[in-house]
Amino acid sequence: MAIKYKRILLKLSGESLMGDQGFGISPEMLQHYADQIKQLIDLKVEVAIVIGGGNIFRGLQAKSSGIERVQGDYMGMLATVINGMALQSALEGQGVYTRLISAIEMKQIAEPYIRRRAIRHLEKGRVVIFSAGTGSPYFTTDSAAALRANEISADVILKGTRVDGVYSADPEKDPNAIKFDTITFSKVISLGLNVMDMTAFTLCKENDLPIVVFDINVKNNLMGIVQGERIGTLVEV
Repeated sequence: MAIKYKRILLKLSGESLMGDQGFGISPEMLQHYADQIKQLIDLKVEVAIVIGGGNIFRGLQAKSSGIERVQGDYMGMLATVINGMALQSALEGQGVYTRLISAIEMKQIAEPYIRRRAIRHLEKGRVVIFSAGTGSPYFTTDSAAALRANEISADVILKGTRVDGVYSADPEKDPNAIKFDTITFSKVISLGLNVMDMTAFTLCKENDLPIVVFDINVKNNLMGIVQGERIGTLVEV
């Protein structure tokens, strides 16, 4: 069975962990993620994960609640640690070895980020969950995903979303939106499409790191992508 991507960085949004709930963590979605990731481990794919925290707290919401921006960003980082712990627990329930790594030191629950150690975990077949973003305010979890993916020399970023790829407009609002099977970084920028925030996107473009945007909610999509199936939208140079 041919594997197209041997080492991946999977970017998951915190919001998708909510499922049909308005807040928090859906046990069904957590199990769905764990099932999909275990399939990759069974294929001997090296998996690193960055997960958002929007189901618990978004730094960008802080301003409207009277919380100062930097403080709000740190609160958002802590939310990603909670999600990382939940995902770690679900994966270990499936018999998958994991390591939770935090960019903010929390030695009781997570390892500090040390690049060479993280790569060694991947080589040993452990799922590495990167949490607490970049460890600095003003950066999104998209930026953390782009940064970590480049640092660990991932073959691709797989961005799991609610939609099945990149469209010319929001498909949930515009029925005439056209889906792209492949698109260049430059065209995404010129059309003003929202794939990742610009900091993250530029980091991937400059380092020639492809991004696949796909629907994480469809079973077996992840496995299909790493085996070379045309699923979602491939963004490349």
